[in-house]
Amino acid sequence: MKYLLITLPFLLVFSCQTPPSKDNLNIDNIYAWCIVPFDSLERTPEQRIEMLKRLNIKRYAYDWRVKHLESMGRELELAKDNDIEVISVWMWIDAQRDTVGKLNEPNEELFKIVEQMGYKGQLWVSFHANFFAGLSDPDAVQKGAEMIAFLSKRAQALGCNVGLYNHGDWFGEPGNQIKIIEALPEEDLGLIYNFHHGHHQIDAFPQLVEEMLPYLWYVNLNGLQKGGPKILTIGKGDHEKEMIELLLAKGYDGDFGILGHVEEADVEVVLQANLDGLKELMQE
Repeated sequence: MKYLLITLPFLLVFSCQTPPSKDNLNIDNIYAWCIVPFDSLERTPEQRIEMLKRLNIKRYAYDWRVKHLESMGRELELAKDNDIEVISVWMWIDAQRDTVGKLNEPNEELFKIVEQMGYKGQLWVSFHANFFAGLSDPDAVQKGAEMIAFLSKRAQALGCNVGLYNHGDWFGEPGNQIKIIEALPEEDLGLIYNFHHGHHQIDAFPQLVEEMLPYLWYVNLNGLQKGGPKILTIGKGDHEKEMIELLLAKGYDGDFGILGHVEEADVEVVLQANLDGLKELMQE
């Protein structure tokens, strides 16, 4: 179990617990996320790996746009050669282009690269709002479960598994994701929770933690303020400190990620600011 030493004003019920130790949140195990398309320098795979080494970040999740697929295989190989773990790759499902049994060409290419490179990790899957538009909750759960089951079976055949990623709209509500997971008990599924998509969930977060914990694989950190802005450096918000400690106090023992999710910025500068913000948060 990881702990972070942070004063907890969030809920009185936790005031009697032993304060978590900051030493149990391992900075060396932090991973990076949103660093491929979000980079004003448009680094090559070689340059990105060197950047991560400079930052002493040994793990990252791979997000992409179509133009990056051409070099994705090379990047996976470079990461492996440099002892950097790619914990996941991103997949975006759009109702206009993806259906059960037939994905769009870039998503099919992604599966092909995963197979060719022998990649064994996670697929972080999220959906465009159009996938569930006009559906009742039960119908949305059924439709989402059908697609997730299809993706999960394909992923498991390659030695991977699927994490459900909150990206806003209906599918961005953890309660709806949990309904899909519970509809598929035979699949190996989990949740990826993103602070930058959770500004509107701050008040509900204590209850969400209780619901998510049995399924929670990874948490991506961000500064948090009610109403946004969406992307905010860790330590510059009003709520991330207490929310991190709440996760740890309730037993979350997975890992945390930091974001490079800033348009028109050098992603190395953004990652360093988040690392610095997290370290400062730990010392408070």
